[in-house]
Amino acid sequence: QVQLVESGGGLVQAGGSLRLSCAASGRTFSNYAMGWFRQAPGKEREFVAVINWSGGTQYYADSVKDRFTIARDNAKNTVYLQMHSLKPEDTAVYYCAAHRRPWTLDRVAQKFTSWGQGTQVTVSS
Repeated sequence: QVQLVESGGGLVQAGGSLRLSCAASGRTFSNYAMGWFRQAPGKEREFVAVINWSGGTQYYADSVKDRFTIARDNAKNTVYLQMHSLKPEDTAVYYCAAHRRPWTLDRVAQKFTSWGQGTQVTVSS
């Protein structure tokens, strides 16, 4: 299993930006596709974005498309989520996750085998 640690969350005003990072260790990072998910209080965990092993292909939830960007640096074993134009409805705990199929753009949380502990993002209105 790959171990994942998220960072970069915090409190930001609506319209602001944040960049989340997820550092991986324990396995060859480029063997995994990577995803970001989020969970708001009282709601189910939802897909945000996914990126394939090389970083060449990404897929986004409609709710974040054109505002969020997922990227990875395999030399640093890190995946990022750059978030712009944040809205109060983006408030959630954000999790990164690893998928064993490196080419996949899967969006189903249960298909991801390793998860970080999460980082809180709070957007005030």
